[in-house]
Amino acid sequence: MSGSPLAKLPAFSLFLALLLLFCAAQAQAAQITEYRVIREPVSDRSGKRLLAVRSFKCDGVPRLLAVDPETLASYDLPADSLKKSGVAGSDAFRATRLARALNKYNSPPYRLQNGGAVHAETQVEGLFLTVDLCPSKRPFERELFEVTAALGHGRAVPVAVMISGVWLSTHPQELSYLKEAIASGKLAVTWVNHSYHHHYDPKVPLAENFLLAPGTDPMQEVLQAEQLLLSQGLVPSPFFRFPGLVSDGAWMQRLKELSLIPIGSDAWLAKGEAPRPGSFILVHGNGNEPKGVKLLLPILKEKAPRLLPLAAAFGAKAEP
Repeated sequence: MSGSPLAKLPAFSLFLALLLLFCAAQAQAAQITEYRVIREPVSDRSGKRLLAVRSFKCDGVPRLLAVDPETLASYDLPADSLKKSGVAGSDAFRATRLARALNKYNSPPYRLQNGGAVHAETQVEGLFLTVDLCPSKRPFERELFEVTAALGHGRAVPVAVMISGVWLSTHPQELSYLKEAIASGKLAVTWVNHSYHHHYDPKVPLAENFLLAPGTDPMQEVLQAEQLLLSQGLVPSPFFRFPGLVSDGAWMQRLKELSLIPIGSDAWLAKGEAPRPGSFILVHGNGNEPKGVKLLLPILKEKAPRLLPLAAAFGAKAEP
């Protein structure tokens, strides 16, 4: 029978193999220190204007996490490659696509569930695939990513991966698969912060669940996940998905201060929501919600929809 070589190992040997994989991944991770939230307009040596949103050191070297306020692309850049170029509260910044999105999607009315952006702002011919990777011990939905990649016929297919810190830190083999799919030009991944712990208690009402659970440290949930992504050589996007899509006004204002746009969904497939042009499709790639994947695979295989990068939902130019 075919399958992963790990699946054929005795239980103890399998444990050792997984432990070695985890240790190897940790050994390859960069050390992120002195992580700070900032909001400083900067420009690179070509004069391109960016917004620096985080400063940190990577293995002791000063770096900045910066966002292009028009394309919404994010970059991990050496701090000495950028220079300050204005103030964040200027009229020029308030007119940017990033500032407009932060003002629009982090403002009242606040909903307990599915706040923020849920659909493309303008008419588009295509869909936005968002795949949640919440903490899970179930098998990774590898077929979902393989079928998605096949849509490109040799070109990278855009997909937004909503990744939790706990999933990232406990799935080194699956993370390596995603990195390889990117490196080989099969997938173009937008890495979306999905919090670090992604707490959930099925017996607790939504108003006290997920990130609204008492004792939750908001800054830790957001910034620890970002640092973990950066330590793996992955660049966090200016987007955030609330666990369970559950939030409140305080959380929305906090995201605005962190320069993060909340991403909801109008096509959570497992809940019976059908996608239409411009929809944000929500499925889980962590094995926790197989119904959604079962519904999505025929759509991808039979209809071969055009998938768009998440930034295109906000008017940023999509890849041709």
